[in-house]
Amino acid sequence: MTWLRALLAAGLSVIMPGAGHVLIRDWLRAAAFAGLFVSASALFLPIDQLTAAGPVTSVDDITAYADIMAAETDAIAQFLLSFIALFAAIDATFRALGHPAVGADAAEGPTCPECGKEIDADLEFCHWCTTRLEPVDPEAETNDL
Repeated sequence: MTWLRALLAAGLSVIMPGAGHVLIRDWLRAAAFAGLFVSASALFLPIDQLTAAGPVTSVDDITAYADIMAAETDAIAQFLLSFIALFAAIDATFRALGHPAVGADAAEGPTCPECGKEIDADLEFCHWCTTRLEPVDPEAETNDL
């Protein structure tokens, strides 16, 4: 299930950067990648010509949009937008597989065995990924020492 979730997160991030992070409930990264991609698109894509082409109602319209974007954007703009999408897909994949972000090792309390995020010790489930947690018996821990 984790691999399927990671592949789906990567695919969604290629289509729209940030969408894969929404799938794995990483809201801040989703907003950051989506905002970065929309801002770069507004700066580098020929918005006037794309809006003049009209709405997309058929496959021919998609071809017209692709022709406009290929003719009117330079290689640097295409590379930048592709790089943002690729980086978002890679990041969403690693996050979905359970690799924490840099600096996430500093959790002070107990962490979830599934997602690695800090959890409330009083709960019987992780409020981040909803994994059921085994109750911890403090007396059993002291007897093991």
